[in-house]
Amino acid sequence: MFITRIFYGIAYFVVLIYEIIKAEIDVALRTINGDVKPVVMEIETVLERPISQTILANSITLTPGTLSIDLDSEKNILKVATIVKRDKEAVIPFEPYIKGMLE
Repeated sequence: MFITRIFYGIAYFVVLIYEIIKAEIDVALRTINGDVKPVVMEIETVLERPISQTILANSITLTPGTLSIDLDSEKNILKVATIVKRDKEAVIPFEPYIKGMLE
């Protein structure tokens, strides 16, 4: 069990760094092109523990072009502001890794 959590922790870190780099390029191109249409979306998460939800919210805020606005731990809902409308998987691709690491 401990080894599995370490694996998920390393995988989470790698995916987070990859997503940050990918988002930096996307935000830079959108800024140059002027293709910015901000939207606030509510995302339901499968994470149950408050620490897992907090790490997810912080990971979203670290990624350029997204910002966590509110976290409702009881309903497992996260409000996220993005520079363009995206689907859930594009906003929180690291959720399964956090779940494997902490849940």
